[in-house]
This record gives sequence, structure tokens and C-alpha cells, in this order.
Amino acid sequence: MESAATLALAVHLIVIGAVHFYWAAGGTRGNDLAVPSTPGTNPQPVFTPGRGGTAAVGVLLFAGAAVATGHLLPGSRTTLLRLMAAVFALRAVGEFRYVGFLKRVKHTPFAVWDSRLFSPLCGVLSLLALAGSGLFGAR
Repeated sequence: MESAATLALAVHLIVIGAVHFYWAAGGTRGNDLAVPSTPGTNPQPVFTPGRGGTAAVGVLLFAGAAVATGHLLPGSRTTLLRLMAAVFALRAVGEFRYVGFLKRVKHTPFAVWDSRLFSPLCGVLSLLALAGSGLFGAR
């Protein structure tokens, strides 16, 4: 039986993964808020994600959900959950310019959503993965 933390983690990863597959299939809703852009009067995307890369992120998110529930690599589950926690914590902190809590560019549409939703969500996902790994006690 899975813990509430790993079930919550898996559900979130499945939903986020499904959104990435939607984008990879050509969906456009929300993608204007999903990529950081330069500030100013003529903002430009910092990068342009391709369909293949977006689908690969979706696959990784679904794989993370399968790890969280013990359906993929159960023998390595604790280690992989802690690795997942580190990845989400690093994403929450950011790269100090466009992404994360410590970003300097704060007034683009992405930056606003990143501050309000994306980075806090990554912080929560990191804590859920740590809780699921047993770091805080019983799994």
C-alpha cells in the first residue's frame, strides 16, 4: 500500500505529464505561460521546446509516477525518490535568472506564474518525494 505522499506525488506527476503530452501533440492552451521569456517591450522566449523534448518530459513525469507507486524499478525506489526530490528542489530554487524562487526576471507572464504556482509546486513535489522515500519516518 502506498503512502498518501507517494499517491499525491504520482497524481501530480501524471497530470503534469499529461499536459506535456497535450503540448507535444500540438496543443497550445497554456504554452504561452510555460516558457520563460526575456523582459521588455518585445519579449522573446528564452528557448523553444520541441515536440520530442516535450514528449520526453512527459515520459519522465509518467515514469516518476510509476516509481512513486512502486510499479517501476521497485528495488531502487528509495534512491530514485530522493533523486526526484533533488531534481524538483533544484527546479524550485532555479537558475537565478528566469526560473525558480531566486530568479531575477520577475515581471514576465511566465515569471508571475512561476512565482505563484510552478516553483511552489516543485517545492511541494520535492517534499512529497522525500516523504515517500521514508526520509521523514515511516513510508
